[in-house]
Amino acid sequence: MKLTVIGGGSTYTPELVDGLARLRDALPVAELVLVDPDEDRLVPVGAMSRRMLARAGHPARVVTTADTAAGVAGADAVIVQLRIGGQGARRADETLPLGCGCVGQETTGVGGLAKALRTVPVVLDLADTIAKHAPDAWIVDFTNPVGIVTRALLDAGHRAVGLCNVAIHVQRRLAALLDVRPEQVDLGHAGLNHLTWVRSATVDGVDRLPELLADHRPQLEEISNLPGDLLRHLGVLPSYYLSYYYEHDRIVERQRTETPRAEQVAAVESALLDLYADPANDTRPAQLSERGGAFYSEAAVHLLAALLGTPGAVGVPSVQVANVRNNGTLPFLPDHAVIEVPARITAKGPLSLPVPPLEPLYAGLVAHVSAYEELALDAALHGGVDRVRTALLAHPLVGQDALADHLAADLVAANRAHLPWAAR
Repeated sequence: MKLTVIGGGSTYTPELVDGLARLRDALPVAELVLVDPDEDRLVPVGAMSRRMLARAGHPARVVTTADTAAGVAGADAVIVQLRIGGQGARRADETLPLGCGCVGQETTGVGGLAKALRTVPVVLDLADTIAKHAPDAWIVDFTNPVGIVTRALLDAGHRAVGLCNVAIHVQRRLAALLDVRPEQVDLGHAGLNHLTWVRSATVDGVDRLPELLADHRPQLEEISNLPGDLLRHLGVLPSYYLSYYYEHDRIVERQRTETPRAEQVAAVESALLDLYADPANDTRPAQLSERGGAFYSEAAVHLLAALLGTPGAVGVPSVQVANVRNNGTLPFLPDHAVIEVPARITAKGPLSLPVPPLEPLYAGLVAHVSAYEELALDAALHGGVDRVRTALLAHPLVGQDALADHLAADLVAANRAHLPWAAR
């Protein structure tokens, strides 16, 4: 099996390699191709990947290249993990909105729109190359904003599934609190990417979420970044991205005084690349946990094994949380919307499972953000400051015309180097 990673020079890649080594029976990769134009990253990450696989006795060959067409040719699956503009662009995503009193976050609100504008056209160009040189390959998108990027891929007719690590991370954390195996915990996870709620945590047919909320409030506060009183009031476990909505002003106040996450990550990445360049290192470094993306490797391997129907996929969960077409699952959204819910993963693709009706408090926000995502994708595909302004006006974290007008101009100016239509 040939697996290609576009953005293979990412410091995330050794996390994926660790999963390939540990779960080799589920996903028997013979060739791992890392594609990246940045040689300063690709060389140390590629060398580290080879050493990790060798240490594990894994037979896969690791190939590094800057040539996308050659890298994807004949691939069975392609993982896309990109950051257009690097941490510098991310820093702007996180700091520019703060001047207007809006939350600064790379996937949510103003920053998420900026990232979508930079990212969608590039991913679609890459997907066309994949379709030409590996027409049967599945594309697994780990590139944020995952919901918007996945919808762009599906709308263009590509075989794509969106992947986020939030659900598997929460499952692992709750399983540890309940002292059960992770695969015993079925999450009632529903919403949009980075806008989800866990409304049940079922073990052996019994919903253990009420018990968790009663007995493990401090741990759930940490997982959700929300106060325990709100968790008690809601009776659910929101994704920590909901803190940007439910406690927007508190988050903005904190962000104005703390070091931007982009700078923190840049420092972690620099240290990781130094470790990867050391020929003595052949084990996943502990510092990688500071980079984020916990359990990304397990989620990716499980998803790929189920999609590809590998012989070793026996025991791999057939139901996994993924970003897929709505197709009636949430009846208040159009069928073509992309949602994040449990889905049955087969070689024919993912099929979302029925979801209990979302309560009005959650359904209203999902509908609001889904409408914004449609407008954000339109802006990413067709460009124009007016389309950017419209998308911002539609976002519940902006929503005022004076803010949308000002932020649209600033956002386009800050990203001009990555927006061909803005340079004309």
